Amino acid sequence: MRGHKNRFKLRIRSYTDEPDYPRFFEIKRRMNTIIIKSRARVMDRNVPTLLSGLSLPPQNYTADIETINQFQLYMKGIGAKPTVLIRYMRQAYEGKTENKVRVTFDRQLAYCVTNRPEVRLGGRGWLRNPYTSGGVILEIKFTNSYPAWLSQMVKYFNIEQQSISKFASSITDSRLLEFYVPQLTF
Repeated sequence: MRGHKNRFKLRIRSYTDEPDYPRFFEIKRRMNTIIIKSRARVMDRNVPTLLSGLSLPPQNYTADIETINQFQLYMKGIGAKPTVLIRYMRQAYEGKTENKVRVTFDRQLAYCVTNRPEVRLGGRGWLRNPYTSGGVILEIKFTNSYPAWLSQMVKYFNIEQQSISKFASSITDSRLLEFYVPQLTF
């Protein structure tokens, strides 16, 4: 939120509410312009245990234990707790070239304020995120170098780069609506 060049974020990602489908504990680090992601696969039933800071018996791990340990260390270090759920519909396209260009379109951005140690996409309490104004969030990611065709597309369509954090804009809106959310310092 402050625009620091070196930062990290913790999130748990899910693609369905199906209890037998895994959830993904993710650490996304940024060092200047480099983004590094770590991801661990965890079964839904184990999410509350891990968020409470406890370990799982070895037979319960379908995950990268080092990523889980790092996630819990960061979580404890900053006092992170469940705050808000974010959901959206994503269309993704990925190039097959060496540069690995990935283009995503995110629509119907919504959030749900919660302190429960669960990941869900359905249920009650969801609100539209007004910062997207019913529009689309376009993200273009690439592995090596800025693609030449992207410069042409940006110029042709008169596209302007704009930063939007799905999490930060959801927190900001929930504070405006006076939901209980943690105090954030800017």
